[in-house]
Amino acid sequence: MEFLCQHVVVLGSGCAGLTAAIYSARSGYETVVVEGSLPGGQLTRAPSVENYPGFPTGISGYELISLMRKQAERFGVTFIGDEAKGAHVGEYRKIIRCENIELHCLELIVATGSSPMKLSVPGEDRYEGGGGVSSCATCDGPFYKGKVVAVVGGGNSAAAEALYLSNFCKKVYLIHRRDRMRATETTANKVLARKNIEPLWDSCVESIYGDDSRMSGLTLKNVNSGELSTLRCDGVFVSIGHRPNSDFARGFLEVDKYGYFIGAENDPAFTSVPGVFIAGDCADHTYRQAIVAAGSGARAALAMERSKNS
Repeated sequence: MEFLCQHVVVLGSGCAGLTAAIYSARSGYETVVVEGSLPGGQLTRAPSVENYPGFPTGISGYELISLMRKQAERFGVTFIGDEAKGAHVGEYRKIIRCENIELHCLELIVATGSSPMKLSVPGEDRYEGGGGVSSCATCDGPFYKGKVVAVVGGGNSAAAEALYLSNFCKKVYLIHRRDRMRATETTANKVLARKNIEPLWDSCVESIYGDDSRMSGLTLKNVNSGELSTLRCDGVFVSIGHRPNSDFARGFLEVDKYGYFIGAENDPAFTSVPGVFIAGDCADHTYRQAIVAAGSGARAALAMERSKNS
């Protein structure tokens, strides 16, 4: 089925996509949002968001996204429950192929986000979100003040998560399948010097266990001996990398070696393709915060508008 949009299509319905849609529609452009495989993005899984400005007592991720969507609907944004699978992009006309519909537009804003890589072990999906399994220490770490947590990973991101958590957690275990960290030497030394961080080398997570609502510990496996052990903890932060949702666009948009979209040097909202703009976690492998994504969504919409008027 074909759907014609005279102006703007936004791919993604997280903070970046919704903010871009709000700015675009409010400026008078017919705007369509393709929601993607997870409507609202990763933030909808956060039980509480305490660091988004304007909500002094915090707000659930689902509620925050719902409010953004209502604001977009107020300005006439159309939402399509589908996922982009490919595209044909010309200088003037963009064609986006989804599972059930084909969209035609003049301007395209890509805000498809990224997905945290998973351990793929029993219990991970069950306790994800409010049950104790998280992929964002900045988002969820403060809920574990004075508690015992574990971080899985050995790179710079895992090291940063462990250091951040150590500021208010009683104990932080760093679980890594190698005998040393992959993080830079300076960062690794900071982790090793922190008294309440204990590395568990040559170890991987075999399962996550707990009761009906929350996890209470991990089953670990020594990668050398195969020996199993248990680790009691209140939460686990999986930091083994993120995968940008960029596969559908690799034929027409430039990506780096990790798959993140590459923006122009003078303005990261622009791409090498006229009329195509990027925003949010699909182009950000550093911060991955709701407020940063929202700001980049606004920037993409403003860049789109200014390019049309230039």
